[in-house]
Amino acid sequence: MSLILKTRELKIGNVALGGGLPIALIAGPCVIESAQHAYDLAKSLKEITRAHGVPFIFKASYDKANRSSLDSFRGPGLEEGLKVLKKIKDELDVPILSDVHSIEQIEPAAEVLDILQIPAFLCRQTDLLVAAAKSGVHVNVKKGQFLAPWDMKNVVNKLEQSGTQNILITERGFMFGYNNMVSDFRSLIFMREYGYPIVYDATHSLQLPGGQGTKSGGQSELVPDMTRAAVATGCDALFMEIHPKPEEALSDGPNMLPLDRLAGLLEQVKAIDNVIKG
Repeated sequence: MSLILKTRELKIGNVALGGGLPIALIAGPCVIESAQHAYDLAKSLKEITRAHGVPFIFKASYDKANRSSLDSFRGPGLEEGLKVLKKIKDELDVPILSDVHSIEQIEPAAEVLDILQIPAFLCRQTDLLVAAAKSGVHVNVKKGQFLAPWDMKNVVNKLEQSGTQNILITERGFMFGYNNMVSDFRSLIFMREYGYPIVYDATHSLQLPGGQGTKSGGQSELVPDMTRAAVATGCDALFMEIHPKPEEALSDGPNMLPLDRLAGLLEQVKAIDNVIKG
């Protein structure tokens, strides 16, 4: 018998998640660093997740619009970034997620992406939510660092009233004090009551926003611990930023999971998920 409340099952490309199904993984680099780097990482992630029987969705941002410094690397931009993501989608046969930051990005992004992601800082932007809902593409909303989990009900209502039930909700920690994030795992329980798949962002939850002055820091050594706790609490998917060499990443390296640690962590995730979901 399942120990958690089942959410709606969603079919996203060739991946099904929610509804009590085995946990899925949304993973990739923070930002597209180059076309080859993104492709090679997506290929490696697909091989690892396939070997462990974990449904996989690739994520990468074409533009990091909220960097700490004006000089920080933002990515290739919308047009070039979508070309990179389309090649990965077509050649590797994996669903794709990326962020949208403005209404103008939604139409071209929806032609490529399987999931439009609303960044945490923009989760209350009504016009952006309405346009994303009307795109016909799945929408993943990251809970704002400034919101209580029950405040996300208003976000869900906006999406539903705009015509979609293809919704995912992501917990990525709450801003607590200065340059620090805290995960309240009760959020995963409270937000399940809205009926949609719940995602735990295991890497951004360990970000230290602006913690290094002109860039963010992080506590990547805690990713496995937080991941195991979230899976034990009950979630439908995990969101992770992963890099072969996080110390060389062009964005969010301090809170990324090294690629060579993924396989072992997935073994633990599968075991815990099987117990919780029965």
